[in-house]
Amino acid sequence: MNATRIGFGKIEESSHFPVGRRIREVVFGIHDGLITTVAFLAGVNAASAGQRMIVISSVAEALAQTLSMGFGAYLSTKSEGELYQREIARERLEIETMPEKEREEMCQIYRSKGFSEDEVELVVTRLTADKERLLKAMMVEELGLIEERFDNPVKVGVLMGVSSCVGAIIPIAPYLFLELREAFVVSMSLAAFALFATGAGKTVLTRKAWWRSGLEMLGIGLLVSVAGYGIGYFLSALWY
Repeated sequence: MNATRIGFGKIEESSHFPVGRRIREVVFGIHDGLITTVAFLAGVNAASAGQRMIVISSVAEALAQTLSMGFGAYLSTKSEGELYQREIARERLEIETMPEKEREEMCQIYRSKGFSEDEVELVVTRLTADKERLLKAMMVEELGLIEERFDNPVKVGVLMGVSSCVGAIIPIAPYLFLELREAFVVSMSLAAFALFATGAGKTVLTRKAWWRSGLEMLGIGLLVSVAGYGIGYFLSALWY
């Protein structure tokens, strides 16, 4: 998703937001895939399920999650774009049909910012001389919306879905090659490393302490894993 900053005469494009949003989608997808699958595996292990059942159920869970994340991201991105375009159309219609009302709204906005009457008149006169310039200003000042060129929802959905799938594969893979007890230990170890690495990696953009971000994500994963294991153990004891 490519965001821009709006000025009176030109649109200044920011090179930081697109990459940042891609990273956010990848990190969120991997994190969700890891966390959900780890919690699921911990639960079914605690319930003393057989290895074959663990593999089948975890793969089914991962596939369902991948589709859910992908379609969810697609619909979310599509809805954001549609909402933004609807607001633009509504504001453009008001500028065409009620120009004096829109002018007065802009005057009130700049008065509230502490502009003098002369300054308000100068700024608003300049804005209203160009309907597109006025539209951009109204979107920002009145509605608080920054002009954006939205990504293709399909691309966003695929990116989120694939990221979630990658995250889910990491803890599942050991169960395909190792015995149950060893697979559980290796699975949790790989998941812990991946969670820490994902948290630390995102600091390339956030500029936060890498170890703190890594530990934060690892801590969340540990908490969810313990909860999943506890729920699985409790339900197993209750059922049998």
